[in-house]
Amino acid sequence: MPTPDRPLRSLGFLTIGLFDEHRPAEGHEATLRLIELGEQLGFDSAWLRHRHLQYGISSPLTVLAAATQRTRRIALGTAVTPLGWENPLRYAEDLATVDVLSGGRLNPGVSVGIPAHYEDVKDALYPDSAEREDFGYGRVERLLGLLRGDAASAFRGTEGIESYSERVQPHVPGLAGRLWYGGGSLRSARWAGQHGLNLLTSSVVKAEESADFTTNQLAQIRAFRAEHPDGERARVSQGLVVIPTDSATPAQRAKYRAYAASRHARTLAPQGPGGLLFAPDLVGGSEQLAELLYAHAAFREVDEVALALPFTFEPEDYTQILTDLATRLGPLLGWKPTAN
Repeated sequence: MPTPDRPLRSLGFLTIGLFDEHRPAEGHEATLRLIELGEQLGFDSAWLRHRHLQYGISSPLTVLAAATQRTRRIALGTAVTPLGWENPLRYAEDLATVDVLSGGRLNPGVSVGIPAHYEDVKDALYPDSAEREDFGYGRVERLLGLLRGDAASAFRGTEGIESYSERVQPHVPGLAGRLWYGGGSLRSARWAGQHGLNLLTSSVVKAEESADFTTNQLAQIRAFRAEHPDGERARVSQGLVVIPTDSATPAQRAKYRAYAASRHARTLAPQGPGGLLFAPDLVGGSEQLAELLYAHAAFREVDEVALALPFTFEPEDYTQILTDLATRLGPLLGWKPTAN
């Protein structure tokens, strides 16, 4: 087995939280149980994706609020919340409230950009200001400032029997330092570094340096740290699809390999007008996966990962995958589970 330069410090997982349209409670409950299992297995973090107008969790922060009451140690994150759908002031209040409920375990991940299918949804989302909305980095800057305690109101004081604050309440010192930016381009990576954010890099990046996924992801990580006040100590979490098969049944192994094969063609060249590159899904025994990860130049630059669970699997599949990640692959990467 290869020896890493430094052991994997933080092992997390990411899920989309799919549900049946006619039985949504079952899917949401399954996601909460998955987070509970992650804590029991010693994972450091659990992250939820954000899906609007789909059959995946549309309100991760609400689900994480529930998870705060069913866990006590594991960090809880969003990866990521598209701020084009949010009012930064209201979202800052929600983030602070959930962080208080969690005892300081929230790790909000955000991104910017025009909401998907904007022409179809803009009249419902921004009926009076759709053409004037700014979906750039300024939205994150507003959120970051509000979390740090910038004034949200010109009024502070008592009116009758009610007291008013000029800043978001509850105010949580330290929450802004746990804000992550989901970046997939060199520009975003540099911007996140300049603003002192943490960086979430996933299995999708923009082809800028070459047509090779790893080359581009590595360039983004290095560009981020070159701009960040913390330099090489700046936090980066990598998210790849990694599926260990150590304890999988033959049927599960066949399903996992078929899933990866069905998505492999998109990894061979940049996709779409944005020139997006997709990382191959990694499927196999933990020793094989460890070798593949240590050969991944971008993986060698990080000591935190939030491995993405495939979207369409069953609860028993996720249980097997998480168990193998925590008990087989994680230790091969130098990771140690956190005691509960």
